[in-house]
Amino acid sequence: MSLVTERLVPEAWSARSARLRGPLLTAGGAAATTLALRLRDPHVSHSWGVCPLYLATGLYCPGCGSLRAVNDLTHGHVAAAASSNLLLIGLVPVLGLLFVRWTLVSWQGQEAHLVPPVPRAVTVALLVLVTAFVVARNLPGSWLAP
Repeated sequence: MSLVTERLVPEAWSARSARLRGPLLTAGGAAATTLALRLRDPHVSHSWGVCPLYLATGLYCPGCGSLRAVNDLTHGHVAAAASSNLLLIGLVPVLGLLFVRWTLVSWQGQEAHLVPPVPRAVTVALLVLVTAFVVARNLPGSWLAP
């Protein structure tokens, strides 16, 4: 190996590791949070606190039940997770695909946008879906309530 090649290889790896810092830190944070939710059961009342919106208004936000859903997923109980937060269960595969895309783009050295640009119609549809979910889960007797 020539002297020039030996100098380029560490620099190339250094640049790549810098580009992958965001995805790797995100994966580590998600893994640590998931492990914490596995070890400290959010099904125990007030073990992780109370949702501030629920505490102030008595209404369930789109995220209410997410901690219990992640805990249920770590135990392999998909139906129980869906019962806690159906929106999160639908969001997990999307977040996984976005993470894989972000990691691959970072690996290749391209401009990395965490969320790719989406058409306005998709954004509006997602906002309508989340709003409908919040309204439906706050109806009396709703099966979507956490």
